Amino acid sequence: MHISGSTILLLFLAFASATILLVLHLTKLGHIIHQQIPDRPHRRLLLASVSFFITFLAVRLLVESITHHIGPFGYVESGGVHIHHLVWGILLLLITGYATLAEAGTGDEPISILISRVLALGYGIGAALTLDEFAIWLNLDAMDYWGKKNRESLDAIVLFGALLAIGTWGAPVFNRLLGRAADDSSGEDCR
Repeated sequence: MHISGSTILLLFLAFASATILLVLHLTKLGHIIHQQIPDRPHRRLLLASVSFFITFLAVRLLVESITHHIGPFGYVESGGVHIHHLVWGILLLLITGYATLAEAGTGDEPISILISRVLALGYGIGAALTLDEFAIWLNLDAMDYWGKKNRESLDAIVLFGALLAIGTWGAPVFNRLLGRAADDSSGEDCR
């Protein structure tokens, strides 16, 4: 039985997203996250960061399995054309971007908060799917995924992942530093 890579990836990402959301609501770790990380934007950045790295790892494992014929996995094809996973990533980024522009998930109601978190997960997933094939869209050559130029994809993954992590963990530190600097400068006479 042949199962397309997109089906496996979709099932895995749905399972991972549901698990992440359940961890936020049903575990002690989720309780700590709720206490320590403000919902907007830091908790959304955390969700995007976690889904980004999980997706990147899952995609790399899936592609390795397909290329080495491990398991029943196969590439996504339509009419004999291989549809790269960056296509799905771009579509997901377009959907989450449009939903964000339409201000979906900006309210305080529980459904709005859930939408906000799902959008954050979708953004991380879409970014990972797209950036995993950065060498392909930079050089317009599908062989770059496996060549030495694949280093460009890995560099893009590391840099974007670091940006998400900085937004999640660094922003509160920067805000405190900037807030204290603003408080210190506003209360003193500068002679």
